[in-house]
Amino acid sequence: MGVFNRIGPQGLRILALLAVLGLIVAFFAVQIEGYLNGRLFNRISSSVAIMALIATGQTLVILTRNIDLSVGSVVGFSAFATGSLISNHPDLNPLLLLTYSALVGTGFGVVNGLMVAYARVPSIIVTLASMALFRSFLVEYSDAKSITSDSLPAWLVDFPNMPVFSVGAMEFRAGFVASLVVVVLVHLALTRLRPARQFFAVGSNPEAADMAGIDAKRVVFAAFVLSGLMAGLAGFMFLARFGNITVVAGLGFELKSVASSVVGGVNIFGGSGSVIGAFLGAIMVDLLETSLVRWAVVSEFWREAVLGALILAAVATDTVFSRKLVAMRVARAHKAALAEKGASK
Repeated sequence: MGVFNRIGPQGLRILALLAVLGLIVAFFAVQIEGYLNGRLFNRISSSVAIMALIATGQTLVILTRNIDLSVGSVVGFSAFATGSLISNHPDLNPLLLLTYSALVGTGFGVVNGLMVAYARVPSIIVTLASMALFRSFLVEYSDAKSITSDSLPAWLVDFPNMPVFSVGAMEFRAGFVASLVVVVLVHLALTRLRPARQFFAVGSNPEAADMAGIDAKRVVFAAFVLSGLMAGLAGFMFLARFGNITVVAGLGFELKSVASSVVGGVNIFGGSGSVIGAFLGAIMVDLLETSLVRWAVVSEFWREAVLGALILAAVATDTVFSRKLVAMRVARAHKAALAEKGASK
């Protein structure tokens, strides 16, 4: 018990996630022949490279007691706009192209942030509306055309699958490694930098944060801007991985990003969570989806139902866990007070 007390609630969530991931892999390894191989890791890591970025941005927003339902549309528009640019200018510098994609996503994040933080419109209303608006912008901008991999330079199409290093049959590819670096950097910022800690303060208690001199509006605005930035980077990764971009690009990423964050231990009511947990949540969601496709016992139409059930289970578990944690802290404080009172006598 002393060891668990020293680990802390976030550490316990991470350990629980790793244990559940292990159980999922063990279950499907028994059910599906030839399940455990390098191809499974390579397939999951390639897919997670995109969702990890989106879930990281979604986590920052949820930490402030908000939600961003427009991320899928932002990913789609960023991917298409970036594809259009590089198709017309194939000699464009890769860093400039990446910057362009990030700025497109950031622009959409600014719109959401202004409406939520300063106009005081509830985030679920703003981002539900902007999800439809941004998708409509994409339809209008595309002019019924598509981006094809034939029009993209070879370096862009090859980037996500470029091996960085291998462990046996498992390849750690450039796309996955790049996303992992971003997740780690954001995690370090949230845990080490005082300005980044304000996301937790605003989400835990906005009134107390204001009394402490924290500009809650600025923090919420920053969360949506960063969410747009991450969605823009994910749009670049989406373009590089798939090559063929249509107006439905990124559709459904809203639910998957929320599921990844919540399953990863991010409190849907704000104030607690970690991007490492969201990263593991993205792995779990993708692992389940991939495994269910290969598992003949369950129809593929149940995948969305499983995802919804996973969100409900994660929220319920997190609520129970939080209540138990509060009860343990109260009991510990009461015990310490009694001990101090006895010592004073």
